[in-house]
This record gives sequence, C-alpha cells and structure tokens, in this order.
Amino acid sequence: PSCRRYVAGGRCKSTARLEGKVVIITGANTGIGKETARDLAQRGKVIIASRDIAKGEAAASEIRAETGNQQVIVKKLDLADTKSIREFAENFLAEEKELHILINNAGVMLCPYSKTADGFEMHLGVNHLGHFLLTFLLLERLKQSAPARIVNVSSLAHHGGRIRFHDLHGEKSYNCGLAYCHSKLANVLFTRELARRLQGKTGNTMCTKVTANALHPGSVYSELVRHSFVMTWLWKIFCFFLKTPCEGAQTSIYCAVAEELDSVTGQYFSDCQPAYVSPRGRDDETAKKLWSVSCELLGIQWD
Repeated sequence: PSCRRYVAGGRCKSTARLEGKVVIITGANTGIGKETARDLAQRGKVIIASRDIAKGEAAASEIRAETGNQQVIVKKLDLADTKSIREFAENFLAEEKELHILINNAGVMLCPYSKTADGFEMHLGVNHLGHFLLTFLLLERLKQSAPARIVNVSSLAHHGGRIRFHDLHGEKSYNCGLAYCHSKLANVLFTRELARRLQGKTGNTMCTKVTANALHPGSVYSELVRHSFVMTWLWKIFCFFLKTPCEGAQTSIYCAVAEELDSVTGQYFSDCQPAYVSPRGRDDETAKKLWSVSCELLGIQWD
C-alpha cells in the first residue's frame, strides 16, 4: 500500500561496482549495518567490524552464502575501548593496502548511565569518540586509496542535541534519550569539520579526493532500542510505521556508492537526498571546539 511505500522512503538506485575496492562497516553484525554489508558485498570486499565476533561471523557467513562473495571478513572492534580501536586499525593497516569506504555505522542508544573503558560517557564514547579515533587512524590509508568516502550514520535525533562542553560525560545531569541526541549532533559536527579539513586550504574537495557525509537512516525497526523496555514495546506496536533494516540501510548505501556524490562532501542526507540540518549542526565554532576537545580526550594530535 502507498502508506507502506511512504514509510520505506528513498532507495539507492546506483549499480556501481566496487571490484578491487575495500569497505569497512562498523557494527555490521545486525540491523542496518548488516543490510548495508549485504548490499555492498554484492559489489566488492567488505570488512565487518564488530564487537561480538560470533554474531559478526554469523552475519558474514549468511552474507557470503547469499552473495557468493567470499571476501566478507570479520574483525574485532569494540568502540567502547580505545585499545581495541587501535588494535583493529593496526591489524587492518598491516593486512590491507587500500581502503576506499569507511562507514561509521555502529551505535548505542538509550543506555543506562555507564562509561567506556576510557571513562567516556557511553553514547558519546561509542557513537562519537570511538568513530572519531577510528577515522583518524585510517585516514592516511583512505587518502592513499582516493577517491575514497567516509560515511557517518547520524540521526534526525541530532535536532534534539547540544554539545554540553561543561558536562560532556553527563556527570552533573544525565538523560539517556538526550545523551543519544547529543552524540548524534556530534556526528553531524564531526562530519562538517572533517569535510572542511579534507578540502584543504583551497576549499576544494579534490585536494584529497576523500569526502565525508552524514545521514539519517530513518526510524528503523532494529535492536538499537534494546536498552529501553518502553521503546521496545512501542517499536513492536508501531512496526508498520517503521522502516525495515533493509529500507533503513538505503541512505548509507547511497552515500557510499552513488556516482553523483563523487565530489559532494560535508552534507547530510535522509531518504537518499539532502536533508535539513539543525542550526546547532551548522555551527562551525562548535564543530571546531568539539574537534579539539575530542583530540584532547583521546590524546591525539589531528591537524
């Protein structure tokens, strides 16, 4: 019915092949990450970066069987632990000479208050800082392999977020829903500042030939709400009005392969088309400050 078609939203129509190309997708053992991996595995080599190796292997063997592509590989990556992120990057760089697409897809949502191995609030730590560090560690390889793309899965929830520099880790006040919104705003701001830096002094994408874009996948029926009994219950009732993981993966796939995005960078998409970014998500000063604070927290220098 037309209502269902409306809910499904845009589809990625690109038939671009990725022969000889390498893609990393974080959190691709379930939900939209898995569906993104399933699609891209029909085009090229896919590395599933997953915290849970058993789940990752189950997803990979299913995708290998379905696509006939044996180059679907699982590597351990726990975004809540910078040691794990560094190990993942080290192993990847030792084994793979190229990287063409990095999809920062993994995320946590509505977690009760907790901290990562490094003492970061969980939403900020996994959704923003973990991917920030991963991108930093892999960026040179992306530049060497250019043209290359970085795709950050954000959310419409970024509209409800703000970067609370005075209380980044929610120690003074914490709300799990807002913490998620803040981390998704961080994704948008990171994408914006990263794109600006990749364009170099000339303000021209072709400077590095590496693009960075963010997206809202849609409201998807997935395991993301597992920490909230109420949301899980609501999700079940309203599943007809939610996208399937396959429908939710379309914009990630679009940002990764669509030919018309070859030189498009620093943008935010939804339903495979440009979408409205909140004023906070367009604030360059906040984006720059978040960048330097993130570097400080992670103990890295990224100029």
